[in-house]
Amino acid sequence: MLSNPIRWPAPAKLNLFLYITGQRADGYHNLQTLFQFIDRCDYLTITPNKTGKITLSPALPDVPLESNLIYKAAMLLKEHAGCDLGAHIELEKNLPMGGGLGGGSSDAATTLVALNYHWQLNLDKAVLCKLGVTLGADVPIFIHGKAAIAEGVGEVLTSVQPKPAYYLVAIPSCHISTPSVFKNPDLKRDTKKLSHEQLMSNKWTNDCQPCVKKMYPEVANTIDWLLEYAPTQMTGTGACVFSTFDHASNAELLAKKTPKWLNCFTTKGLNISPLSELLTTKTD
Repeated sequence: MLSNPIRWPAPAKLNLFLYITGQRADGYHNLQTLFQFIDRCDYLTITPNKTGKITLSPALPDVPLESNLIYKAAMLLKEHAGCDLGAHIELEKNLPMGGGLGGGSSDAATTLVALNYHWQLNLDKAVLCKLGVTLGADVPIFIHGKAAIAEGVGEVLTSVQPKPAYYLVAIPSCHISTPSVFKNPDLKRDTKKLSHEQLMSNKWTNDCQPCVKKMYPEVANTIDWLLEYAPTQMTGTGACVFSTFDHASNAELLAKKTPKWLNCFTTKGLNISPLSELLTTKTD
Protein backbone atom coordinates (compact mmCIF):
# COMPACT_ATOMS: atom_id res chain seq x y z
CA MET A 1 0.00 0.00 0.00
CA LEU A 2 1.38 3.41 -0.97
CA SER A 3 1.90 6.03 1.74
CA ASN A 4 0.07 9.36 1.84
CA PRO A 5 1.64 12.59 0.54
CA ILE A 6 4.32 14.00 2.84
CA ARG A 7 5.90 17.48 2.80
CA TRP A 8 9.65 16.91 3.16
CA PRO A 9 12.18 19.65 4.05
CA ALA A 10 15.31 20.22 1.95
CA PRO A 11 17.43 22.42 4.24
CA ALA A 12 20.19 24.83 3.28
CA LYS A 13 23.75 24.47 4.54
CA LEU A 14 26.60 26.81 5.34
CA ASN A 15 30.29 26.06 4.89
CA LEU A 16 31.67 27.42 8.17
CA PHE A 17 35.14 27.01 6.68
CA LEU A 18 36.41 25.87 3.28
CA TYR A 19 40.03 24.96 2.55
CA ILE A 20 41.41 23.62 -0.74
CA THR A 21 44.27 21.24 -0.01
CA GLY A 22 45.19 20.22 -3.56
CA GLN A 23 44.04 19.49 -7.09
CA ARG A 24 43.60 15.92 -8.27
CA ALA A 25 44.59 14.38 -11.59
CA ASP A 26 40.90 14.23 -12.61
CA GLY A 27 40.59 18.02 -12.23
CA TYR A 28 38.58 17.88 -8.99
CA HIS A 29 39.89 19.53 -5.83
CA ASN A 30 40.55 18.00 -2.41
CA LEU A 31 38.82 19.96 0.34
CA GLN A 32 38.41 20.28 4.05
CA THR A 33 35.14 21.99 4.90
CA LEU A 34 32.68 22.17 7.78
CA PHE A 35 28.99 21.83 6.93
CA GLN A 36 26.25 23.02 9.27
CA PHE A 37 22.56 23.09 8.36
CA ILE A 38 20.27 26.08 8.83
CA ASP A 39 16.53 26.16 9.42
CA ARG A 40 15.74 27.67 6.00
CA CYS A 41 14.44 25.03 3.60
CA ASP A 42 12.95 24.21 0.25
CA TYR A 43 10.03 21.76 0.61
CA LEU A 44 9.09 18.79 -1.55
CA THR A 45 5.57 17.40 -1.23
CA ILE A 46 5.78 13.86 -2.55
CA THR A 47 2.78 11.77 -3.58
CA PRO A 48 3.76 8.21 -4.54
CA ASN A 49 1.78 6.43 -7.26
CA LYS A 50 1.77 3.32 -9.43
CA THR A 51 2.22 5.04 -12.80
CA GLY A 52 5.97 4.38 -12.93
CA LYS A 53 6.44 8.04 -13.97
CA ILE A 54 8.08 10.96 -12.16
CA THR A 55 6.22 14.25 -12.56
CA LEU A 56 7.25 17.63 -11.14
CA SER A 57 5.50 20.93 -10.53
CA PRO A 58 6.11 23.74 -11.00
CA ALA A 59 8.68 23.58 -13.80
CA LEU A 60 11.84 25.58 -13.02
CA PRO A 61 12.42 28.39 -15.53
CA ASP A 62 15.19 27.56 -18.04
CA VAL A 63 15.75 24.10 -16.50
CA PRO A 64 14.57 21.20 -18.75
CA LEU A 65 13.00 18.31 -16.82
CA GLU A 66 15.86 15.94 -17.69
CA SER A 67 18.37 18.42 -16.20
CA ASN A 68 16.41 18.99 -12.99
CA LEU A 69 18.31 17.44 -10.07
CA ILE A 70 15.08 16.30 -8.42
CA TYR A 71 14.05 14.39 -11.54
CA LYS A 72 17.58 13.02 -12.02
CA ALA A 73 17.67 11.81 -8.40
CA ALA A 74 14.29 10.10 -8.69
CA MET A 75 15.21 8.36 -11.95
CA LEU A 76 18.60 7.30 -10.56
CA LEU A 77 16.91 5.70 -7.54
CA LYS A 78 14.28 3.99 -9.70
CA GLU A 79 16.95 2.52 -11.96
CA HIS A 80 19.24 1.42 -9.11
CA ALA A 81 16.42 -0.30 -7.22
CA GLY A 82 14.56 -1.63 -10.28
CA CYS A 83 11.45 0.07 -8.90
CA ASP A 84 8.31 0.25 -11.06
CA LEU A 85 6.51 2.84 -8.87
CA GLY A 86 6.19 6.55 -9.64
CA ALA A 87 5.60 9.82 -7.81
CA HIS A 88 4.43 13.38 -8.23
CA ILE A 89 6.77 15.90 -6.62
CA GLU A 90 5.67 19.47 -5.87
CA LEU A 91 8.54 21.86 -5.13
CA GLU A 92 8.26 24.90 -2.88
CA LYS A 93 11.45 26.82 -3.73
CA ASN A 94 12.72 29.12 -0.97
CA LEU A 95 16.49 28.84 -1.39
CA PRO A 96 18.32 30.95 -4.00
CA MET A 97 19.84 29.13 -6.97
CA GLY A 98 23.60 29.55 -7.39
CA GLY A 99 23.97 30.96 -3.89
CA GLY A 100 26.28 28.45 -2.23
CA LEU A 101 23.57 27.27 0.19
CA GLY A 102 23.28 23.86 -1.49
CA GLY A 103 19.64 24.19 -2.55
CA GLY A 104 19.82 21.97 -5.65
CA SER A 105 21.93 19.33 -3.88
CA SER A 106 19.59 19.37 -0.89
CA ASP A 107 16.54 18.95 -3.16
CA ALA A 108 18.25 15.92 -4.77
CA ALA A 109 19.14 14.42 -1.37
CA THR A 110 15.61 14.88 -0.05
CA THR A 111 14.26 13.21 -3.20
CA LEU A 112 16.48 10.14 -2.63
CA VAL A 113 15.70 9.91 1.10
CA ALA A 114 11.96 10.52 0.71
CA LEU A 115 11.39 8.16 -2.23
CA ASN A 116 13.43 5.48 -0.46
CA TYR A 117 10.84 5.83 2.32
CA HIS A 118 7.72 6.12 0.11
CA TRP A 119 8.71 3.22 -2.16
CA GLN A 120 9.83 1.10 0.84
CA LEU A 121 13.20 0.34 -0.77
CA ASN A 122 15.02 0.14 2.59
CA LEU A 123 18.36 1.27 1.13
CA ASP A 124 20.79 2.44 3.82
CA LYS A 125 22.41 5.89 3.96
CA ALA A 126 25.73 4.61 2.59
CA VAL A 127 24.03 3.41 -0.61
CA LEU A 128 22.03 6.63 -0.95
CA CYS A 129 25.24 8.66 -0.48
CA LYS A 130 27.00 6.67 -3.23
CA LEU A 131 24.11 7.44 -5.56
CA GLY A 132 23.97 11.05 -4.40
CA VAL A 133 27.62 11.90 -5.02
CA THR A 134 27.13 11.08 -8.72
CA LEU A 135 24.63 13.99 -8.81
CA GLY A 136 26.83 16.46 -6.92
CA ALA A 137 29.61 16.56 -4.33
CA ASP A 138 27.35 18.24 -1.73
CA VAL A 139 24.49 15.71 -1.96
CA PRO A 140 25.95 13.22 0.60
CA ILE A 141 26.02 15.74 3.47
CA PHE A 142 22.28 16.26 3.15
CA ILE A 143 21.70 12.49 3.21
CA HIS A 144 24.11 12.15 6.16
CA GLY A 145 21.94 14.66 8.02
CA LYS A 146 24.46 15.70 10.70
CA ALA A 147 26.89 18.62 10.84
CA ALA A 148 30.20 17.26 9.60
CA ILE A 149 33.72 17.93 8.43
CA ALA A 150 33.88 16.87 4.78
CA GLU A 151 37.09 15.80 3.04
CA GLY A 152 38.08 14.35 -0.33
CA VAL A 153 35.85 16.10 -2.87
CA GLY A 154 33.28 16.44 -0.06
CA GLU A 155 32.18 12.81 0.23
CA VAL A 156 34.27 11.72 3.29
CA LEU A 157 32.17 12.86 6.26
CA THR A 158 32.99 12.98 9.98
CA SER A 159 30.19 14.17 12.27
CA VAL A 160 31.09 17.05 14.60
CA GLN A 161 29.22 19.43 16.90
CA PRO A 162 29.97 23.08 16.06
CA LYS A 163 28.65 25.40 18.76
CA PRO A 164 25.11 26.73 18.38
CA ALA A 165 24.95 29.98 16.43
CA TYR A 166 22.56 32.32 14.67
CA TYR A 167 23.25 33.84 11.29
CA LEU A 168 22.32 36.69 9.05
CA VAL A 169 22.58 35.32 5.51
CA ALA A 170 22.90 37.89 2.72
CA ILE A 171 22.13 37.13 -0.93
CA PRO A 172 24.13 39.32 -3.35
CA SER A 173 22.43 40.03 -6.67
CA CYS A 174 24.63 37.69 -8.75
CA HIS A 175 24.79 33.99 -9.59
CA ILE A 176 28.18 32.31 -9.31
CA SER A 177 29.30 29.36 -11.40
CA THR A 178 31.17 26.94 -9.13
CA PRO A 179 33.29 25.56 -12.04
CA SER A 180 34.43 29.10 -12.92
CA VAL A 181 35.69 29.60 -9.35
CA PHE A 182 37.59 26.31 -9.30
CA LYS A 183 39.16 27.09 -12.70
CA ASN A 184 40.31 30.55 -11.60
CA PRO A 185 44.14 30.70 -11.73
CA ASP A 186 44.19 32.93 -8.62
CA LEU A 187 42.42 30.34 -6.46
CA LYS A 188 44.47 29.16 -3.48
CA ARG A 189 44.92 25.39 -3.87
CA ASP A 190 47.71 24.52 -1.44
CA THR A 191 46.29 25.01 2.06
CA LYS A 192 47.94 22.61 4.49
CA LYS A 193 45.71 19.73 5.57
CA LEU A 194 44.97 19.93 9.30
CA SER A 195 43.71 17.54 11.97
CA HIS A 196 40.05 17.78 12.92
CA GLU A 197 41.03 19.20 16.32
CA GLN A 198 43.04 21.96 14.62
CA LEU A 199 40.24 22.64 12.14
CA MET A 200 37.65 23.08 14.88
CA SER A 201 39.81 25.36 17.04
CA ASN A 202 41.41 27.62 14.38
CA LYS A 203 39.91 30.85 13.06
CA TRP A 204 37.64 29.85 10.15
CA THR A 205 38.11 31.19 6.62
CA ASN A 206 37.16 30.34 3.02
CA ASP A 207 39.88 29.86 0.38
CA CYS A 208 37.44 30.77 -2.42
CA GLN A 209 36.51 34.14 -0.96
CA PRO A 210 39.44 36.32 -2.16
CA CYS A 211 39.07 35.42 -5.85
CA VAL A 212 35.25 35.58 -5.74
CA LYS A 213 35.46 39.07 -4.24
CA LYS A 214 37.68 40.09 -7.18
CA MET A 215 35.34 38.49 -9.75
CA TYR A 216 32.07 39.78 -8.26
CA PRO A 217 31.94 43.32 -6.78
CA GLU A 218 28.44 42.54 -5.41
CA VAL A 219 29.96 39.91 -3.11
CA ALA A 220 32.83 42.19 -2.09
CA ASN A 221 30.44 45.06 -1.24
CA THR A 222 28.19 42.77 0.81
CA ILE A 223 31.06 41.28 2.84
CA ASP A 224 32.68 44.68 3.42
CA TRP A 225 29.39 46.21 4.64
CA LEU A 226 28.60 43.35 7.03
CA LEU A 227 32.16 43.13 8.43
CA GLU A 228 31.58 46.50 10.09
CA TYR A 229 29.08 44.78 12.39
CA ALA A 230 29.96 41.09 12.79
CA PRO A 231 32.34 38.29 11.69
CA THR A 232 31.33 37.64 8.08
CA GLN A 233 32.46 35.30 5.30
CA MET A 234 31.25 33.58 2.17
CA THR A 235 29.66 30.12 2.14
CA GLY A 236 30.90 27.60 -0.43
CA THR A 237 31.80 29.32 -3.69
CA GLY A 238 29.18 32.01 -2.98
CA ALA A 239 27.41 34.19 -3.73
CA CYS A 240 25.75 34.08 -0.28
CA VAL A 241 27.64 35.33 2.75
CA PHE A 242 26.85 34.95 6.43
CA SER A 243 27.46 36.92 9.62
CA THR A 244 27.67 34.96 12.87
CA PHE A 245 25.99 35.81 16.20
CA ASP A 246 25.53 34.19 19.61
CA HIS A 247 21.94 35.42 19.91
CA ALA A 248 19.06 35.54 17.43
CA SER A 249 18.13 39.06 18.56
CA ASN A 250 21.50 40.44 17.41
CA ALA A 251 21.10 38.90 13.96
CA GLU A 252 17.60 40.36 13.72
CA LEU A 253 18.80 43.82 14.80
CA LEU A 254 21.41 43.87 12.04
CA ALA A 255 18.84 42.66 9.49
CA LYS A 256 16.78 45.76 10.27
CA LYS A 257 19.82 48.00 9.68
CA THR A 258 20.81 46.61 6.31
CA PRO A 259 20.55 48.93 3.27
CA LYS A 260 17.84 48.33 0.67
CA TRP A 261 20.31 46.85 -1.84
CA LEU A 262 21.19 44.04 0.58
CA ASN A 263 18.73 41.12 0.47
CA CYS A 264 19.01 39.00 3.63
CA PHE A 265 17.32 36.69 6.13
CA THR A 266 18.10 35.48 9.66
CA THR A 267 18.38 31.82 10.56
CA LYS A 268 19.56 29.33 13.17
CA GLY A 269 22.43 26.85 12.77
CA LEU A 270 21.42 23.20 13.20
CA ASN A 271 23.64 20.17 13.83
CA ILE A 272 20.83 17.74 12.91
CA SER A 273 19.04 18.46 9.65
CA PRO A 274 15.26 18.97 9.53
CA LEU A 275 15.10 16.12 6.98
CA SER A 276 16.72 13.70 9.45
CA GLU A 277 14.41 14.92 12.23
CA LEU A 278 11.32 14.23 10.11
CA LEU A 279 12.59 10.86 8.88
CA THR A 280 13.15 9.76 12.50
CA THR A 281 9.48 10.42 13.29
CA LYS A 282 8.42 8.36 10.25
CA THR A 283 10.63 5.33 10.92
CA ASP A 284 10.50 5.05 14.73
